[in-house]
Amino acid sequence: MSLTNERIQQRLNEKFPDQLYNWQEPYGMLTFTGSKEINLKVMQFLFDDEELNFRFLSDLQAVHYPNQVGEELAVVYHLHNWVSNVRIRFKVFTDIKQPDVYSATALYQSANFMERETYDFFGVNFIGHPNLIRILNVDEMDYFPLRKEYPLEDQTRIDKDDEMFGR
Repeated sequence: MSLTNERIQQRLNEKFPDQLYNWQEPYGMLTFTGSKEINLKVMQFLFDDEELNFRFLSDLQAVHYPNQVGEELAVVYHLHNWVSNVRIRFKVFTDIKQPDVYSATALYQSANFMERETYDFFGVNFIGHPNLIRILNVDEMDYFPLRKEYPLEDQTRIDKDDEMFGR
């Protein structure tokens, strides 16, 4: 029997009743959201369950939603079941004032550099990470460049020719 999105959702709802929400299937990929307090429990279950067998973290990144007060930062995990060739997306949201999320490095070794990069660009503090330091930006940088906290350009500049930029 092949692993379907419906079966994955059913198994997760059995294990975590009323704790996972916002179930979607954009482009056929099962996507769901949970609280940041249970992110490791959910991933551990997905890893350990013999039927689900999600043993590879293919991607981890963050997204900044400045208008969602209290849930400004989303950490997005992309998990892959190699045997059934099924991928899922798991999201957790955190407050930008205290962006603490539990580290997945003990479960997935591939999370190490991805969490460091996410910290470096978005400021997500991965609790329990073995070496959470900047990986691409200089250590002296006192801001997180991929947060949407700055205007894209100064609209009052007169030294630019708008025709050169397709406007």
